[in-house]
Amino acid sequence: MTIESALLQLNVRDHVSAAEWQARVELAACYRLVALYGWDDVIFTHISAKVPGTEEFLINPYGLMFEEVTASNLVKINLDGDKLMDSPYDINPAGFTIHSAIHAVREDVGCVLHTHTPAGVGVSAQAGGILPISQQSLFVLASLAYHDYEGVALREDEKARLQAHLGQAKNLVLRNHGLLTCGRSVAEAFLGMYTLQRCCEIQVQAQAGGGALIPIPQSILDGALQSMREVTKGAGAGLAWPALLRRVQREMPGFDQ
Repeated sequence: MTIESALLQLNVRDHVSAAEWQARVELAACYRLVALYGWDDVIFTHISAKVPGTEEFLINPYGLMFEEVTASNLVKINLDGDKLMDSPYDINPAGFTIHSAIHAVREDVGCVLHTHTPAGVGVSAQAGGILPISQQSLFVLASLAYHDYEGVALREDEKARLQAHLGQAKNLVLRNHGLLTCGRSVAEAFLGMYTLQRCCEIQVQAQAGGGALIPIPQSILDGALQSMREVTKGAGAGLAWPALLRRVQREMPGFDQ
């Protein structure tokens, strides 16, 4: 790292808008939360957040553990993968393929979160995918899509198929690969992943029991979105996000530097 790069990282807040700094703080908190919940995979998954009001987005510095990510060391890039601020770090090429594909076509998406957890990959390898067997699955199935595995996501031509398969869904199962959630905000993407991850954990444990599984009736599945609005009093992910930020501040402070 050059002296110039080190100084810039110390003063990133002075070089960006207030809206971008807030996005950086929330994204860094999200990386720390993913580490706290044990969803990270050394350095090999990724979360991105749009810089408000632009087509630019922030992503992790490739090579750092998630608990090392801070608001200042996040890398800002455009849809072509060009770094827009000086940084000593590269970005994950597979992460760029996946995140740039989604941010290019989903103007409603402010954050994309991707994981490789054992339960998530395990369910992604099942032909039946997500099963309607838990309360958590209600909310996942209300907005769910699948994308077939094409190898490590490095090819430009895969983007169009990823975009088509995702459509307008908020939850995506990447077959034989892992899980992905989209949210209007970092909070929404994180809470979406919490629900999707828990859904997969429950499914794997239920299947391990060896008994017949009880499916939830379609009539109940159809009312999932209304139920979600009622249980969160209309606040959605915003209801739990402040508490999550307090937890990461207690257990992994420094993300907001």
